[in-house]
Amino acid sequence: MEKRFNITELFLSAAATYPDKVAIVDKQTKISFKQLLDDVKCTAHYFAKKGIQKGDRVLVFVPMGIDLYRIVLALFYMGATVVFLDEWTNRKRLDLCCRLADCKAFVGTWKTHLLRLFSSEIRRIPIILNTRLRPGNSYFLSDTQMEDPALITFTTGSTGVPKAALRTHGFLLEQFNALEDKMQAHPSDIDMSVLPIVLLINLGVGSTSVIADFKSSKPTKMCAARIIDQLRAQQVSRIVASPYFIKRLAEEIKSDPRSLPHLRAIFTGGAPVFQKEALLFTEVFRDKQVQIVYGSTEAEPISSIEAKYVAEDHITYRPEVGLCVGRPYSATQVRILKITDEALFDISAKQFKVFQCEEEEWGEIIVSGPHVLATYFKNEDALRKTKILLNGVYWHRTGDAGYMKDGMLYLTGRCQTLIQNGNRYISPFIFENYLQFIPGVRLGTVLKIQGKMIAFVELENKAVDRQLLEKTIRSLPLFIDEIRFCKLPRDPRHHSKIEYGKLAPPTTNESTPIPR
Repeated sequence: MEKRFNITELFLSAAATYPDKVAIVDKQTKISFKQLLDDVKCTAHYFAKKGIQKGDRVLVFVPMGIDLYRIVLALFYMGATVVFLDEWTNRKRLDLCCRLADCKAFVGTWKTHLLRLFSSEIRRIPIILNTRLRPGNSYFLSDTQMEDPALITFTTGSTGVPKAALRTHGFLLEQFNALEDKMQAHPSDIDMSVLPIVLLINLGVGSTSVIADFKSSKPTKMCAARIIDQLRAQQVSRIVASPYFIKRLAEEIKSDPRSLPHLRAIFTGGAPVFQKEALLFTEVFRDKQVQIVYGSTEAEPISSIEAKYVAEDHITYRPEVGLCVGRPYSATQVRILKITDEALFDISAKQFKVFQCEEEEWGEIIVSGPHVLATYFKNEDALRKTKILLNGVYWHRTGDAGYMKDGMLYLTGRCQTLIQNGNRYISPFIFENYLQFIPGVRLGTVLKIQGKMIAFVELENKAVDRQLLEKTIRSLPLFIDEIRFCKLPRDPRHHSKIEYGKLAPPTTNESTPIPR
């Protein structure tokens, strides 16, 4: 079989094999693989007429739907580089990403075009286009190489300035292969992918994708009952979504039981899945495969584990035991290095061995593999801070703390949030896992601020007995100076992870360890 180096070529093959099959279902609109291909070629021709050429960077700010994938595939088809912005992006982030990417063209909906009134960065972009499909001639497939840039996405920037992750066509193919293998993707699948990158796999494999009927920029506003109606009506066999999305579905089905006879598998990632959520998932989706995938923007997947194994773990506060995220993916190499804020890009093989942790010793998780990102766009500083180049191989520093035991990977939180206690660490992450099992607690964490250990707790409702709850928290084997009841800030991408920086300003947070 001829090896392909372009995601678009995989889509072309699928369109030739399944021309009349539905490629994407977006609310009441459906499009076949053949029609989508025709529209992609017309869009590429129109973009070329407007001055977009191979190698140009094009900012795409379009909600997940048929238009998004028509535009993305058209740009891939002509060899341009897609600069993708999530729907939840605010104006400040938009301006910053525009400056970082330095794009030649901008494609957006009429609503996003209104941002031009407020954003000088968008106004600097020479070519401005909307999402309307225009009839036109076909366009010849560009001759792209493995090393040619295909896609730029941005990290959330929760620990600093967002980094522009640059994916080449070769890298996208490796990521495609890794995720396809992990999900066992098949043409017969009818998939609801809430994570944009995964839908490209469906288009390459020949399976049908159903767009979830909700605004990803406002996850708390989603109507779970409406999504379940979609799953039933479209006979969805697989869901790929964030833990928060799956949790909302599970809670809805638990309160109003409805069967999903066609649903075979659920894959969730982008945020940790603690035991309480794993128990809920296995209870509600007891006859389904529920896989928790651990990864990051730069490395997806790293490892995975079935929810039932997470749910089976003992529910006790054990400060030394992290959250198991499974056995590393076959193409992923994992190492644990001693935690340090030093740049290790130029580390020697001898120094690398010195920094490596022993079995069960906590440290920073680093990974390498063909699907692990090796570079950032125009950001040498980020490259040197987050990568290690060793014997020609790039290792990515995830910033996550954890350890290995019996071939399994365990998470203990973000390195920056670990609290040094003598020669050991206190992990807010482990505390968060247990805290969810205390009646009345929705979410909670602990941070050390100005020398004080402060527990932040979000309640399930106003009727919770706070005095009893305080007594329970203080009975744990962890000294707490103060307990604050508040609504905890979540990450904008998945609404699952706590944004620690908004609880403790960097100048006063003493949680960041710098051990040697």
